[in-house]
Amino acid sequence: MRAVVFERYGEPAEVREVADPEPAEHGVVVRVEATGLCRSDWHGWQGHDPDITLPHVPGHELAGTVEAVGARVTGWRAGDRVTVPFVCACGSCPACAAGDQQVCERQTQPGFTHWGSFAQYVALDHADVNLVAVPDGMSFATAASLGCRFATAYRAVVQRGRVAAGEWVAVHGCGGVGLSAVMIAAAAGARVVAVDVSPGALDLARRFGAAECVDATAVRDPAEAVRDLTGGAHLSLDALGAPATCAASVDSLRRRGRHVQVGLLPSPTGTTPVPMARAIALELELLGSHGMAAHTYPPMLELVRAGVLRPDLLVTSTIALDAAPPALAAMGGAGAGAGVTVIEPWS
Repeated sequence: MRAVVFERYGEPAEVREVADPEPAEHGVVVRVEATGLCRSDWHGWQGHDPDITLPHVPGHELAGTVEAVGARVTGWRAGDRVTVPFVCACGSCPACAAGDQQVCERQTQPGFTHWGSFAQYVALDHADVNLVAVPDGMSFATAASLGCRFATAYRAVVQRGRVAAGEWVAVHGCGGVGLSAVMIAAAAGARVVAVDVSPGALDLARRFGAAECVDATAVRDPAEAVRDLTGGAHLSLDALGAPATCAASVDSLRRRGRHVQVGLLPSPTGTTPVPMARAIALELELLGSHGMAAHTYPPMLELVRAGVLRPDLLVTSTIALDAAPPALAAMGGAGAGAGVTVIEPWS
């Protein structure tokens, strides 16, 4: 099969022929019809994820058809249209037994713990726990956008952030996760303030329901700008993952507000400064959010089916596999990632 491979962190990846994967007894091989290009893939390429072993094939946000099925898989067969969360759970550890597969103690992640979906085929573990059926009528490009960014945003806003109608929600960083969060919060009846450095990203945020937008390059203090507009957000998300956006998200909150950290926060020191004095004084909640378990997809999928949520509108670019290496490198640029870019490996 053809796949995107990198041999060294931060150096150009290339498309080459590699061996087709084989399914584990509990797993499947999926023919990848669409896979999202995500900033998390860029973090992996930069060497920010300790699970990656070189050489490596990135890609974790995918949809396609089941090609081969392991002997112990009971719920799926060749030809099924599927997607999958980026966290593949084991199904048997204490976290999984509690229904918290997104923090499975023995999780695997395509594109991180093993070769991923920037390829024509990808192997996925514990298929009966992790696969999600793609509804009839949903395109593979739309389904691929669910697995990381949209589902991650849905859990962060709805399940972890406990969004309520009428609340002010601040979204710091309007890439794929952030724009998904804007759309989801607005659909829940919240008033959304979108914060970004890119005029294009802010334009998309307005399109997807943001009531207010803050250009972080045009104000002295983005958090102060959010507070001026809202009196302090009830819920604020760092959807980018940077020390500045993390701090701004916490500083945006009103008393007893809720901060959800969604974007990854790699740091040379291993830690990121957080304004804990404000968290203590205002009794803020500081929450992490890590993907979404497969069994919790149905309410989100029903909102998509009903047209309340439109993840298809987030897909702003579709590219071939040969265009993926330079597109991956560009994910680290300022303002990169407005909307979702989808790779179609067979085009």
